Amino acid sequence: EVIGNNISNASTDGYHRQRIELTASSYGQTAGISIGAGVNVAEVTRLMDKLLEAEIVGQNSSYEQISQELSVMTTVETAFGEFSEGSGLNETMDAFFQALQGLAAHPLESVYRNDVVSAAEVMCSEFQRLGTSLEDLEDQIVMEARNVGDSINSLITQIAELNGKIQNVEVSQGQANNLRDQRDLLITKLGQLVSVGTQEREYGIVDVSVGGLPVVTGTVSIAVQVSLNDEGMLSVSAAENQGYSLNVEGGRLGGLMSLKNELLEGVSTELDTLARSIVDSVNRHQVQGLGVDGPFTELNGWSLGTEDLSALGAGVRDGTFYIRVTNTGTGDVERYAIDVDVSGSPPDTAESVAAKIDAIPGISSSVLSSQLHIVSDLEYTFDFLPVVLAEPTSTSFTAASPATVSVSGIYEGDENQTLTFTVEGTGSVGNGVLRLSATDEDGNLVSTLNIGGGYAAGDALKLSNGIQIALSTGQFNDGDSFEIDVLTTSDTSGFLVATGMNAFFSGASAAEIRVCSDISDSPDRVATAYGSALTDNAAALRLAGVRDERLDSLGGMTANEYYQRLVADIGQQVDLRESRQQNVEAMLQNLHNQRDEISGIDI
Repeated sequence: EVIGNNISNASTDGYHRQRIELTASSYGQTAGISIGAGVNVAEVTRLMDKLLEAEIVGQNSSYEQISQELSVMTTVETAFGEFSEGSGLNETMDAFFQALQGLAAHPLESVYRNDVVSAAEVMCSEFQRLGTSLEDLEDQIVMEARNVGDSINSLITQIAELNGKIQNVEVSQGQANNLRDQRDLLITKLGQLVSVGTQEREYGIVDVSVGGLPVVTGTVSIAVQVSLNDEGMLSVSAAENQGYSLNVEGGRLGGLMSLKNELLEGVSTELDTLARSIVDSVNRHQVQGLGVDGPFTELNGWSLGTEDLSALGAGVRDGTFYIRVTNTGTGDVERYAIDVDVSGSPPDTAESVAAKIDAIPGISSSVLSSQLHIVSDLEYTFDFLPVVLAEPTSTSFTAASPATVSVSGIYEGDENQTLTFTVEGTGSVGNGVLRLSATDEDGNLVSTLNIGGGYAAGDALKLSNGIQIALSTGQFNDGDSFEIDVLTTSDTSGFLVATGMNAFFSGASAAEIRVCSDISDSPDRVATAYGSALTDNAAALRLAGVRDERLDSLGGMTANEYYQRLVADIGQQVDLRESRQQNVEAMLQNLHNQRDEISGIDI
């Protein structure tokens, strides 16, 4: 019967060869001689190595986790692959910045503006494709993890039931080898879903634990629940105690959790970081400049969704932004500074900043439907150009007929400054020994300009930082001075970018990045100029320069370097898992061979 049972189960998964254990029968005395009474069947045992079986369960768990991770990461690698020229995110980013370089070379030609908008939309589409693909993968992983959780609970219940049957048979001195094989096979299958721990007890009972939780104790089972926690991470807990997360690893469930909580989360985070960095960097230059459309009569930002300015976009910080208001009837231009205080008590909100803007003559501002709205009065326009004002900010002249100072140019310095110009010598402009010494806020000498003999009144004198000074005829006394404010950026607070005023891109993630409708509907809104004449290309050059900027948000890398590192990291993750899968597969094959030698059936 035992031999027949072995032969019948030669192909049964999980079956261990059984063997009759024989013992000599007690002997008797016949004519004073001890005579043996034959042989007895002591028991029928399973031929198995328990340590070997436990190792197989553990390695199966590792193999299933690695295989699950490899399958998904290969899909991600394929999604990020650059299979044809002109496709892929890297190619579309290059095309966008090359279009901006073309615009910088031809700032007044509409065809180059259209190229910029078209290239930007293609780049956004590629970001959206990748972002959406990752989101879909994460949703599929969550669904699959919940299905695996249901399978785990089904196996746990069956193991507990078989424990009960085995116990009933063996308590009455019976043999439950076939039932034990069935139960151990279920434990092996459970190990393929999640790493398990086992503890054998009397009468063939095996207790099973998952992540430290005793899911099977004798004939009692505890279900587990797979869910998303408050941070959006996959979490496993006992069904009746969802507040305590189990430290689960191994098996398909361990692979799914690793993918959702670490691998895909890391890829999604880095891709979103890249998208936001491009959005913020491009918008930072775009909001300050103007296209050929010229200054604004009305602007609407995007929906804020929060009163906490520091939580918007790249975050608003304490600082100042400047608004230029032009009276189109008289041509008069005034610049107004709006201070933003997000660390104060209470901190500024969009409404409080709108109230400060609203106090500026010639324009009105409010927050409508959570969007910042600015509109000019009749015969007024406004902009955020960092261009220097045509007249000094302040003057301190003692001469009876001082010369008139005219200022122009676009500041090329690294930070906003107030430059002080001090006259050295006394006399008339264009005569004698007369100089202007320009110093910055720290007292460092910027330039020394000759305005005495050899200087013709009205000629522009160019400083090394891009600013130009022109003086009319007139007189100066030694020590006379004037100041001009020069701006590298017209927004040190980040408020304009965070609220979406005159923005190029919108969106806080790869899946959400878009070209703003104002730009796509009117490419003439693409900023090319920082000068009030709108004929320069300073803004277009800075926009194109984003390609080579080493951004703090990207760890000091450029956008292309950051993306290439991201793709390389994905490739390394795939290569690592392919290598580990091959190693574990070879180890499992060796373990199975050893088990077949011990427990297998040779017909």
